[in-house]
Formats: sequence, structure tokens, C-alpha cells
Amino acid sequence: MSKIKIIADSCCDLTNEQIRQHDISILPLYVTLGDKVYRDGVDVTPKMIYEHFEKTNETPKTSAANIPDFIDLFKPFAEAGIDIIYIGISLGLSCTVTNARLAAAEFPNVKIACIDSKNLSTGIGLLVLRAAEMAEEGVAFDEIVKQIETLTDYSRASFVLERLEYLHRGGRCSLLTAVGAQMLNIKPEIAVRNGTMSNRSKFRGSMVPCAEKYAKGLLTDIEKISPRRAFVTYTVDTDPAIVNAVYNVAVSANYFDEVVQSNAGSVITSHCGRNTIGLLFIDKLPGE
Repeated sequence: MSKIKIIADSCCDLTNEQIRQHDISILPLYVTLGDKVYRDGVDVTPKMIYEHFEKTNETPKTSAANIPDFIDLFKPFAEAGIDIIYIGISLGLSCTVTNARLAAAEFPNVKIACIDSKNLSTGIGLLVLRAAEMAEEGVAFDEIVKQIETLTDYSRASFVLERLEYLHRGGRCSLLTAVGAQMLNIKPEIAVRNGTMSNRSKFRGSMVPCAEKYAKGLLTDIEKISPRRAFVTYTVDTDPAIVNAVYNVAVSANYFDEVVQSNAGSVITSHCGRNTIGLLFIDKLPGE
């Protein structure tokens, strides 16, 4: 059986260690700051995004990897006869998976599956790691694809935001909502459902107790969650007290095999800003 190559885009927010350990290839999405276009994770950093926003009051624009990008990435593996599984940012948020599928048609001599994660950030990363682990265990290509496509409906991603400035400037919420949230000290929870982001709930007060309450709420029915892995994912420069509040809730549950901390990349940073944090995991399948 041929080797299977696992590929993700930079929105997956996996740690560098995980990427190296599982030999995962990462294709950058694009970030536009003013009139300059950068590659996520290559020549732009979250701190550059913060600096741009603070100077201009303009949020960055993020855009999909294009068809030539995918052709260039797929080509050496396809020429070596290696089958490819790409798991990408939700089609409800980006056309990246569509571009990957168009590029895959250029390589008819190998199997290339381009899976819509219906998710973002480590909601994607959880699926990518599952695929990589199955490939390492020798699971067949078609079975990996089948299992990951099923799991896309069970990967849970959500984040609590300290402020709505970035969402407002990016056109994702009104000025009235943003100002009202700030005046009332409201911290919204943004969740991914059916491939798009929406407001799931809100918390009131300072960020640390709100983050702790958020995490505890997610774990109320913890027996429904897969214990294999959870991510605590947060934007760069998030207050360590906020990170510790969520991480300690996850660890003290004594349930997960591992709780991994990771930094959110340009997609979450561009839309949410500093002091944004999420607890992400996969729910159990029926019968597990």
C-alpha cells in the first residue's frame, strides 16, 4: 500500500511539534495588510496584524490558497505515486477546499481527497491529527476519508472574545453591538456550527472568570466528548491568566488523554484580536 500524505492549510493551528511529528504539510492562506499580501505563518505574524489594526483601525483581509498553490504542493507527491488527503477550512468560510478540488483534477493517477472540515482553527487540527494517526497505523485511504468525513460533524470549535472591535471592523457585527458589549462588559462566545461562525452565548464580567465559566459549561456533559485530545487555542499575547483558567478546567477534569495549548493563526487573529480563547474537542460518535 502506498504512503498517504496528509495536508492541511494554515488555518488548522496545529503546533510546530505536531506538524513535524506527523510529517504534515501546511499550505498557507493569504493575509492582506493594507496593500501588501502575506502568507499566513510564513511572512506575517499575529503581532503584525495587531500593529496594523492599531495604526489604521482596519482589520486584515484573509483569502484562500489558489489553484496554482495546490498544484505546486500536490505535484511532487503525485509524481511519486503518493495518495493525498487534504483537510481544509470550512467551505462556509473560504473557497480554499474548492480550489484544492480543482487542482486535484490535474493528477488523475493518484487518489486525492479534499475534505471540507466544516470548521476552522484546531477544529480542523483535531481532524488532521486523526487522519495522520490513522495513516501511520496503516488504515486504508478510503477508510480514513470515510472516518474523517464523518467526524466533521462532531468536531467542536468555539471561542470567547474579550472585545468585538475586530469583528465590527471586519463587518461581522454592528457598531451598536460592539459598543453595547463593551459598555455592559459582555464577552461573547462564537461557535462554529454547520460550517459557519455564529454567536452561541455570552458571559458578563472580567475575562478570566468568563473564560473559566465558558470552559466549565462546555464540559458539563463531558462523557459525550472523546477523551483522546482537547485543544486550548488562543490568540498571541492573550493574558496568561486567561489561558490558565481554561487550561486548568480542562486538565482538572481528569478526562482527556492530552490537553494541548496552541496559538491561533491569522484567521482567528484577524477576526477576533487579542485575548480570544477556545476549548476545542471532538464529540463521541453514536455508540462510542
